[in-house]
Amino acid sequence: MNYLIGIDVGTSATKTVLFDEKGQVVVSASREYPLYQPENGWAEQKPEDWRDAVLETISQVVKESKVSKEDIKGIGLSGQMHGLVMLDEKNEVIRPSIIWCDQRTGAEVEDMLSIMPRERWIEITANPPLTGWTAAKILWVKKNEPENYSRCRHILLPKDYIRFVLTGNYATEVSDASGMQLLDVPGRCWSEEVLEKLDIDPALLGKVYESCEVTGTVLPEIAGKTGLSEETKVVGGAGDNAAAAVGTGVVKDGTAFTTIGTSGVVFAHSSQVTIDPKGRVHTCCCAVPGAWHVMGVTQGAGLSLKWFKDQFCGDYVKEAEKENIDVYDIINKEVAQVEAGSGRLLYLPYLMGERTPHLDPDCRGVFFGLSAIHTRANMLRAVMEGSFLFLKRLQ
Repeated sequence: MNYLIGIDVGTSATKTVLFDEKGQVVVSASREYPLYQPENGWAEQKPEDWRDAVLETISQVVKESKVSKEDIKGIGLSGQMHGLVMLDEKNEVIRPSIIWCDQRTGAEVEDMLSIMPRERWIEITANPPLTGWTAAKILWVKKNEPENYSRCRHILLPKDYIRFVLTGNYATEVSDASGMQLLDVPGRCWSEEVLEKLDIDPALLGKVYESCEVTGTVLPEIAGKTGLSEETKVVGGAGDNAAAAVGTGVVKDGTAFTTIGTSGVVFAHSSQVTIDPKGRVHTCCCAVPGAWHVMGVTQGAGLSLKWFKDQFCGDYVKEAEKENIDVYDIINKEVAQVEAGSGRLLYLPYLMGERTPHLDPDCRGVFFGLSAIHTRANMLRAVMEGSFLFLKRLQ
């Protein structure tokens, strides 16, 4: 039997899964890593943490599965979008990655709008300039860290840095590249006009593939470290939500899904390029060749619950460790004791600014209606309800 590996480079952890050819999970592994916030509204991670997590989890699933390396035919990559990974001439990481939920680039967005009209940005990239997307991050580094920018020889997205680690190739694919704001989204290729306007050398960017195309094979040294074969193929893969669409069958017109992870997303497939002229929702290439998707995103859905857990639920964490259970099982049990509406307590999930439909990096989270009658369980339920109801409003 043949096997495939799926790797998801998430914000909180990397998940690696070995599947058989019938799509059944054989074995899986995950590794967490930190998120750094040097200043309010900033969000960074170390690409080296992603690399180490990927190599560890691949090694674990290969070893535990006892599957012959020759039978593992391919690897598909997914992961968080928009993050900026910069490599120098020795392929060393120059600085921590500025990731998708970072909101430091408001001034750079204004610069982009002064360089080219908003309407033209939407025509080419299918979206207005956004603080969380990669182009503004590149401009921020160019303006604020010129020495780092001058050292840069390659610009990659998070999952595509992992592709480089595995194969030695600099490449991306259309779904993830759509979120860089450098891609001609209708044409599914880098935009010469955008790169010229922003004075970004096209040589810094990798080759663009469709999601299903083979982008390389595993390097000998990586094969030796992980137990894979050098013949194992690595395909284009997709950004996290574009990959989730394939996994949930959202691959034809009239299909859509909603998901709550670190962010919250409403996602719909389209066989035609469908662009909101007001830029309230995002249009990107999807993982199906020749097709696109439209999505709305709230920045701080699951992130809000994790933040509250980390800051105010230390006793739950200790209890979960003692009982060897998931801390969220304890939280869910507590929340179930609170009636819907959380005692008229409302939560706005704007911990990292907002994208849909406000496009406002300065939005901030709020508990509204807080009084002495409210308990921690009320607040936890309000966090869950606030994130979920925000997504309902997008549908």
